[in-house]
Amino acid sequence: MKAPKLLPWYARKAGIPIDRANALWRKAVREATAETGWVGNAEYWGASMDIFQRLLDEEKNTLCTPCVTPLVRSQNRMWRLPLIAMEDMFSAMSASWQRQGTTPSPRKAA
Repeated sequence: MKAPKLLPWYARKAGIPIDRANALWRKAVREATAETGWVGNAEYWGASMDIFQRLLDEEKNTLCTPCVTPLVRSQNRMWRLPLIAMEDMFSAMSASWQRQGTTPSPRKAA
C-alpha cells in the first residue's frame, strides 16, 4: 500500500525520520483495516489518517529533543537591540536637523 504524499511533511513536522513515519503509516493501515473491516472506502482512509496522526503524536512525545527556537529568536532580538536603538537615534537626529534647516529665520524690523 502506498503511503500518502504528505508523509515526509508529517514526518518533518513531528521531527522523526521518514523511515519511521513509513513504519507508523503501515501500522496505522493495519489498525484501520482491523477497525473498519473494509479496505479502500472513505471511512477506512479517514481512520487510517486519524490513527497515523495519533501514532505520530505518540512518537513525537517520546523524543527528547528540546525546542530551542524561542531561545534563538530571543537571542537574535537581544543582539539586534543596540542596532535598533542606534538606528532610532540617527533617525531622530536626522529629523531634528531637517526641521532646523527648514524653519524660517526671524526677520528684523526696519
